[in-house]
Amino acid sequence: MGASDASLRTARRERWAWYLYDFGNSAYASVVYLAVFSTYFKNVVVGGAEGSRLWGLAIGIALIVVAVIAPVLGALADFSGAKKRFLLIFTAQALIFTGLLFFVQKGDVLLGMLFFILAEIGYRSSQVFYDAFLPEIAAPEEMGKVSGIGWAVGSAGGVIALLIILPLVIAVGGTFIVRLAMVITALFWLLSMLPLVFFLPERAQRQPLPPGETYVSVAFKEVAHTVRTAGRYREMAKFMAAFLLYGSGVAIALEFAAIIGSTLFGLSQQMIIVFAIIVQVTNVLGAYAFGLLVNRFSAKPSLIASLLAMIGVVAWLFLNQSQLGFILIGAAAGVAMAGVQSVSRTMVGLFAPPGHSAEFFGFFTMVGRISFWLGPLVFGWLAAEFALMYEGQGVPVATAEQQGLRLALWAIAFFLAAGLLIVLTVSEQRARAAAREVDAAAPVSLKPLAPALAAEADPDGQ
Repeated sequence: MGASDASLRTARRERWAWYLYDFGNSAYASVVYLAVFSTYFKNVVVGGAEGSRLWGLAIGIALIVVAVIAPVLGALADFSGAKKRFLLIFTAQALIFTGLLFFVQKGDVLLGMLFFILAEIGYRSSQVFYDAFLPEIAAPEEMGKVSGIGWAVGSAGGVIALLIILPLVIAVGGTFIVRLAMVITALFWLLSMLPLVFFLPERAQRQPLPPGETYVSVAFKEVAHTVRTAGRYREMAKFMAAFLLYGSGVAIALEFAAIIGSTLFGLSQQMIIVFAIIVQVTNVLGAYAFGLLVNRFSAKPSLIASLLAMIGVVAWLFLNQSQLGFILIGAAAGVAMAGVQSVSRTMVGLFAPPGHSAEFFGFFTMVGRISFWLGPLVFGWLAAEFALMYEGQGVPVATAEQQGLRLALWAIAFFLAAGLLIVLTVSEQRARAAAREVDAAAPVSLKPLAPALAAEADPDGQ
């Protein structure tokens, strides 16, 4: 009984170390692009509709880099048993360049884009390896709940980071505090990741190299093999195609929320931070609620429900004319987006074959990064082009920018609806069955990673 109790305590500690990394990592998402730096870059560093275009371009450059390297890095981490090492390396990159955003001031467009792109590459790449720990700390029947709790704890971290920054913005104001928020965010993330450094072990074992091979060459062969044998993971391939589309819609909502709030509804920097806090609070509720829905109704119905809710939110946003309405829309969007993102992560964990979690999360990240490149790039371009169109019709510049941005909102609904149509064709049962099959033809045989908790799991999932 003592050994069992010790095992449960260890598993609980590992889960909380995993949760707390997301607690700090979400501060970056909340501060850098949801509430503070995105509007600072658009309105102060650049200015005008061109700021929206360049913001979308910077996001696109960072995410296309991640899309290219993520699958290979995932396979490399699986084979070399180095998920944690890669996680820490890319996190360090994100922390350094997030802090360096402090030095970006009015007119420093190239410097701002460079530091943001490098921070974003670190942030997005680290998620490949963070997500790949999910199958190690949760049995399949618990993944929905554990993923949901992780997302909820992460969202709470975003709220706390914004609550630290908001009083400074209100009391002092000015661009110095906005820039200082970047340093605070980096330190917040650094402190939150320490439990993972000390308490979450790397369970994957380094595999012996075949003669004449290196870890990099084997990683490329693993990726090539996965692509060649994609037919046996047909449902996963359909899910990835759907995620590419609906993820683009979610990306626009996340990356441009602050810009939409300030441009369309005149929200001040303080109100944008309040808005972001509300979004993150409802994100906590949504992540936990959808985690429970996955456990009760399975992943696919939960994902469909969250996508339908997001489409409804976009329609409401297009019709809305008031600041209060925008804040209420943010609250609803927080619930829906948490469902879309946390359930999607759960589906990859359920669909990935044993021993290939980092590789499949690498592909998931690649597709997600393409969507986070495609959506904002399309939206930023459409908003700028529509604004120019209205200006050509004699509409004042500020009004033209608002009308162009509002018309571009339909791009979000298009991406979400197109992804939903493909999700409806995915068979969760066949996907999970395919993941259980032994791939005898694989060039690399990785040991299945035993979950940290199995039959003796803590019933509260903590």
